[in-house]
Amino acid sequence: MKSHIGKLVAKALQQLAADGILDASAIKAPLVERARDLAHGDFATNAAMVNAKAARMKPRDLAEKLVAALPRDELVSGVEIAGPGFINFRLAETAHLMVVPRILAEGHAYGRSNLGQGKRVQVEFVSANPTGPLHVGHGRGAAYGAVVADLLAAVGFDVHREYYVNDAGRQMNILAASVWLRYLELAGEELVFPANGYKGDYVWDIAATLHREHGDDYRHSADEVFAGIAADEPAGGDKELHIDGLIERAQTLLGDNRYRYVFELGLNVILDDIRDDLALFGVNYEEWYSERTLMESGKVQQAVERLRKAGYIYEKSGALWFRSTDFGDEKDRVVVRDNGQATYFASDIAYHVEKLERGFERVIDVWGADHHGYGPRVKAALTALGDDADKLDVLLVQFAILYRGGEKVQMSTRSGSFVTLRELRKEVGRDAARFFYVMRKCEQHLDFDLDLAKSQSSDNPVYYVQYAHARVCAVLRQAAEKGLQLEPSEADTNLNLLLEDHETALLKNLARYPELVESAALNEEPHQLTHFLRQLANDFHTYYNAHQFLVDDEALRDARIKLILATREVLRNGLNLLGVSAPERM
Repeated sequence: MKSHIGKLVAKALQQLAADGILDASAIKAPLVERARDLAHGDFATNAAMVNAKAARMKPRDLAEKLVAALPRDELVSGVEIAGPGFINFRLAETAHLMVVPRILAEGHAYGRSNLGQGKRVQVEFVSANPTGPLHVGHGRGAAYGAVVADLLAAVGFDVHREYYVNDAGRQMNILAASVWLRYLELAGEELVFPANGYKGDYVWDIAATLHREHGDDYRHSADEVFAGIAADEPAGGDKELHIDGLIERAQTLLGDNRYRYVFELGLNVILDDIRDDLALFGVNYEEWYSERTLMESGKVQQAVERLRKAGYIYEKSGALWFRSTDFGDEKDRVVVRDNGQATYFASDIAYHVEKLERGFERVIDVWGADHHGYGPRVKAALTALGDDADKLDVLLVQFAILYRGGEKVQMSTRSGSFVTLRELRKEVGRDAARFFYVMRKCEQHLDFDLDLAKSQSSDNPVYYVQYAHARVCAVLRQAAEKGLQLEPSEADTNLNLLLEDHETALLKNLARYPELVESAALNEEPHQLTHFLRQLANDFHTYYNAHQFLVDDEALRDARIKLILATREVLRNGLNLLGVSAPERM
């Protein structure tokens, strides 16, 4: 109905233009929104407020002329002017009823639109370093990014989902060194594993594969490996210098080909695990973008050179610095270290330049909260390069804190508690994990109650919503058992019999769904959808508990069955956008 009211307002504005009251070229598009207070009607528009100046009239005076110019419409029961010039609309009862045949006719398409007009949008999310399995923090970013992308696609944007694979740089070299050192231990060497190495069981697994397939071919004595290496932190040294020395030693002893093999083995095993993990979580991508490819293409160097030519790069202590303070940053940032290696920040600049070069009209990054401050820096670099930084949105997703039995779960594999996304999914199920992860705004901390997520009660929000869908299916099964024919009548037949307050509440909520999807998509706020579904489920459960559907009166039964079928469709459509199943039995 929102779009319908918008068309009526547009016709009134056009009529005033035809009457010479408004200049057609100067008309500003008004907002049409649902009234916050039902006492003021169903919808309101600011058409008079935003066009009063062009009309050289007081807003309220223009509002009176707009109301007079509005086409008569059977779906509108009343129009009134409020305050300084807002125009409120009250819908006729028939307007609420019309949503039912629309939902039944459109089915899965109900709530979808062409608002985005095929504009290309890239959503980059998760992008965790392939140095270990995904943890529960990555899981929230995965769910949030996936739902944002699906919402945008639902309203007509051409969405490109992308995972930025950090397959270059120091962290990957640390992984390679860690795998090799564990391999040496499996080969019989005794050594002290570095404090800054990767210690997870998965490193042992990769090392075991290397040893199983190549025996002692990659073996060197521990004495040879550690000779002359700077002391580690537990021994009073510097852990960073220690691990860097071991990386260099691994590269020297193994040679380019064998070191590259260990590097690629660690990368591919972990990356394959991440792909599988995300796929089982219902998260898939159009592209896995390689950082190494970006660096090898020369685009990082090109971006730094463009910044230098623009006057935003200077040299200090052998390193190259970006003048990010010119754009409000607290300090300037290194883009090339004194050893000639580009920083992660330099790669990020080049990556975002490349995103815009690919023609995306909007770029959305879903990052962890630990990237606070990174977004403004990237935007600063884009501005310095002359690109449109306003095309970039950065959503910072706060960490999820797990609770079990009212106690905070220690996020450590050593404690015996789970830490990975896979383990979370195994404990509470994919549906609960996906739903719980997006119930709050991304910038809000999420307390994830594991016991609640597993409970089969009305307190569990995902169970509550799914149960509403299953209840509708149960009614249909009961009808079949009684031999009742439930083929719904055509269009709005019998819907005038839906006179109960519970029915009106359901009808109004069902009509809100398309607007809700558009709002959730444009504002990048999946929690709007979870809140809507919980309210819709509540309205249905209340209706279910108060009334019978399989009544003797065929006309009334037909009307009520059509209403709950429409409710089932909207519940299913909304859950689908969240990546959550809509079970028929529970």
